[in-house]
Amino acid sequence: MAEKTSAVREMGVNTRLAHTGNNPSDFHGFVNPPVVHASTVLFPNARTMETRAQKYTYGTRGTPTTDALCDAINDLEGAAGTILVPSGLAAVTVPFLAYLSSGDHALIVDSVYFPTRHFCDTMLTRLGVTVEYYDPMIGAGIEALIRPNTRLVHTEAPGSNTFEMQDIRAIAEAAHRHDCIVTMDNTWATPLYFRPLEHGVDISIHAATKYPSGHSDVLLGTVSANAAHWPALSEAMVTLGVCVSPDDSYQILRGLRTMGIRLERHQASAFEIARWLEGHEEVARVLHPALPSFPGHELWKRDFGGASGIFSFVLKAGPETSRAKAHAFLDALSIFGLGYSWGGFESLALHVNLADRRVAKAPSEGPVIRLQIGLEDVQDIRRDVEAGLAAAKAV
Repeated sequence: MAEKTSAVREMGVNTRLAHTGNNPSDFHGFVNPPVVHASTVLFPNARTMETRAQKYTYGTRGTPTTDALCDAINDLEGAAGTILVPSGLAAVTVPFLAYLSSGDHALIVDSVYFPTRHFCDTMLTRLGVTVEYYDPMIGAGIEALIRPNTRLVHTEAPGSNTFEMQDIRAIAEAAHRHDCIVTMDNTWATPLYFRPLEHGVDISIHAATKYPSGHSDVLLGTVSANAAHWPALSEAMVTLGVCVSPDDSYQILRGLRTMGIRLERHQASAFEIARWLEGHEEVARVLHPALPSFPGHELWKRDFGGASGIFSFVLKAGPETSRAKAHAFLDALSIFGLGYSWGGFESLALHVNLADRRVAKAPSEGPVIRLQIGLEDVQDIRRDVEAGLAAAKAV
């Protein structure tokens, strides 16, 4: 089986997704690993119990089911180790707790996922960590913000809701010159389209709730570390007692098998809708890194292997009609659901709130509408968006 695993790593992404994280010979030939429900694990004798000299010792520290998912993520990320946590937000906060101490200074990208900002401004600050937000387009210039006590630089590319690109390698190189740890929320691209650890990032964060799940029914996060930072991450997981259910792990592992072909569909449909919106009279601009008109397009083209199914556009509206037009657009939709999250099979839309920004300014031309383009037929998606734009125009 070791020869098979090594060979698969040299094959295409869909082949890897079909064959990673499972070893049928370990389970009597069954294709999928079993769902092992466990809390207590028994030891054969007192000596083994005292020294914990066996692979599994307690349910929170891993089971064959969670290990199968970790193995698959390690392979996709090129990581030394991966932990599983109950949500995408936990995938951000656990490494912050693992690497930051009272008196440390952390640099957080200003286009960050809002719940991450909330954690930084409340719990992290209360624990004595100084938080500073930086411009996502800063690149190597981030070195000017690094202080003697800067311990961690958090990145997210593209940025949440407005999709600013970051020069991840330049930021990582600058941070490492000052012994800072670099973390990255890579949920948008997944490890299929961007592998953070290969670009100098130390900790790759992923909300597996999104594309690995693919069906809007599982909450789970993964955190993958390089060899230098894996021991501290592993210890933090044990110390905090964070773990995930075997059923959820199995569902994510199952979702991985089709993630590659689903992402291809999400990408193609989203790009078609984005290009069409660029020419629409009711649209001020489209925020999609794969569009040549987007300011961060060259960075995306240089570093990323693809784009996912989520992007935003700016609806033309004056200050006095901004909210009304946004609501009219959303309320006219029938295929699109109005809901948070993304990465599932269904299209979703929401009116983005950018009032939390400190450095990266929100677009001024009108409200920002975020679209998650699902797996529906693209012509139906387009008709639904057309209905929304017509309703907004009528306001």
